[in-house]
Amino acid sequence: MAEQKPLILVSNDDGITAHGIRTLVELMKQLGSVVVVAPNSPQSGMGHAITIANPLRLYPSDIFGDVPAYECSGTPADCVKLAKNHILKDRVPDLVVSGINHGSNSSISVLYSGTMSAAIEAAIEGIPAIGFSLGDFTRQPDFSHTHEHILTIARNVLERGMKKGTALNVNFPARAAEPLKGIRICRQANAKWQEIFDERRDPHGRRYFWLAGEFVNHDPHAEDTDEFALAQNYTSVVPCQYDMTAYSMMDTLKEWQL
Repeated sequence: MAEQKPLILVSNDDGITAHGIRTLVELMKQLGSVVVVAPNSPQSGMGHAITIANPLRLYPSDIFGDVPAYECSGTPADCVKLAKNHILKDRVPDLVVSGINHGSNSSISVLYSGTMSAAIEAAIEGIPAIGFSLGDFTRQPDFSHTHEHILTIARNVLERGMKKGTALNVNFPARAAEPLKGIRICRQANAKWQEIFDERRDPHGRRYFWLAGEFVNHDPHAEDTDEFALAQNYTSVVPCQYDMTAYSMMDTLKEWQL
């Protein structure tokens, strides 16, 4: 009897028609049997939001040819939930991959990222998961330099497995004149967005705000961070977990008179 191929679930936050997810589907077909469940419209910046006040719509799609695919009206986290509990209810995926996101999800962006929330949702279910993102903000990004590293990382996860409750946040720098130098295991940089809310008026004179700002890296010289690796033309890999407990604070709290 032929050995059953690994089952790989693919999702994203840029929407099912995005170029990045098409690239990821084609790559994952080299490693296993692929099923796609992705949003029917862009969901960037949704974080780990789920749909609770509106009905969820789910429709089959032939956008990837012979690859079973579904477009969902919900968020990336909704997509993974529906995939596991409805579409694939009789079989657990061997791997969930999300992306390739059009834009970086390094450092603090992991908290806002719909791409990574799809991966984290899989991790909550005990499924190995990876989020892939490309730090290219041009209108037509080039994903071609990421292919080898995506296959290398995904193949290692399939063969070696991962600790339950974890996911990998993988970021690529934009394509440069020189090839990528390699893959670096990193920590999340201590960095954040310094927001500026631009106050504006609509045609009716009503006030509204537009989010702007700049990225501030508080670890500019730390060589073990994802931001440093990306700046040096490396692929960064940061292991993430959904347990947000600050264990270092627990002993301090026990000293309080609560």
